[in-house]
Amino acid sequence: MDQSTLLHKRWRIAAAAVAMQLCLGTVYAWSIFKKPLMSAHGWSETQTQTTFMIASFMFALAVACGGTLVDRRSPRLVGVLGGLLFGGGLVLAALANRLASIGLLYVAYGLITGSGGGLGYAVPVATLIRWFPDKRGLVTGLAVMGYGFGSFLMGNIGPRLIFSVGVAQTFLIWGLVSLVVVLCATLFMHNPPAGWSVSVPHQTPLTAGPDKPAFRYSQALRTPQLWILWLILFLNVTAGLGLISQLSPMAQDVMKSEAGSVPNTRHMETIAIISGMIVAVGAVFNGLGRLAWSWISDAWGRKRVFTIVCLTQAAGFVLLAHNATTMVFSVLVCYLLACYGGTLACMPAFAADEFGSLNIGKIYGTIFTACGLAGLAGPYLFAEVKSVTGSFSGALVTESVLLCLSTLLVMAFRKPRMRAPHESQTG
Repeated sequence: MDQSTLLHKRWRIAAAAVAMQLCLGTVYAWSIFKKPLMSAHGWSETQTQTTFMIASFMFALAVACGGTLVDRRSPRLVGVLGGLLFGGGLVLAALANRLASIGLLYVAYGLITGSGGGLGYAVPVATLIRWFPDKRGLVTGLAVMGYGFGSFLMGNIGPRLIFSVGVAQTFLIWGLVSLVVVLCATLFMHNPPAGWSVSVPHQTPLTAGPDKPAFRYSQALRTPQLWILWLILFLNVTAGLGLISQLSPMAQDVMKSEAGSVPNTRHMETIAIISGMIVAVGAVFNGLGRLAWSWISDAWGRKRVFTIVCLTQAAGFVLLAHNATTMVFSVLVCYLLACYGGTLACMPAFAADEFGSLNIGKIYGTIFTACGLAGLAGPYLFAEVKSVTGSFSGALVTESVLLCLSTLLVMAFRKPRMRAPHESQTG
């Protein structure tokens, strides 16, 4: 197959990757299910939040495993396995809701759907980095942009489905659609041919070129830079997932405070729908931020972009803690989610810049395990502070402090040195 054909083919793979991530990213809209589940089954704030925490933790572990499998096996194989687990877990979650079993929901949505989402997520990221050595930031941003937009779809459609057909039926429809979309998109996923390369006409010192020597996985593990990137991602995702996990309840609290009176049933339904719209719009900015910041990082450099994103997020969380209006809340949330999406989109390219793309599946998979712990820490912090104080303000200020620490880590980051260049460059 000639170079021109392959250049066109890689964009078809990118389109399939976006569709796949769009479906997998619907899990980010979990907050729209929280109040309906609590009302229907009498489950507590912490019980419902635990479901999302388990899913986030399993997602991150599965990304690490999926990255290794993609490097060793086939992207298509990993994608099929991820799609079956993701869709199957949602179908089982429908049964858990019909049986009012919180334990089964933990297994279905938390363990199974979370694992399937992580395996599926690893496939487009690792595959596209290999197909687009000349556009690392842009293409990883494009792929994970779809993931961010997934919660836009569910945030928009989910509340209406819940009110019309119920939570269980919504999970069932969601699971069946996911099976079809993810499995079809996976058919396009495969690695480029051996020796594939693309010329980079305007290479600058800000971005790593495709010819940079690749670290072996064992070499990368021994560098402090890998663990600094891990910690930067952990701090950013702790803040982002904590906010996302409580976005709908936070929006509802702000609207109730603005109303100044106890809302009636009809007003409560309106508030729920508007909060779902805020989740949806926030998801759009989550997706746009992934594309915009990653594209900007190709020109400005990953380090500069991470510095800007972390510092402005720290300020944004403080402002959010003192907000009292729905409009200001919505604007701040949109910006914060755009920055959160940007960190997730830029990190694979950041890692590939520093360690090379040959073993990026395993290397980035290891860095991404930070999201597993962050998926526990962020949602737990927000839920616990809300339970103890009746407000999210303390959690928002705490996250601002953590983002200031992340800013310092980014500013102190230096490129890793290849300690043993004579070693083989295989993983």
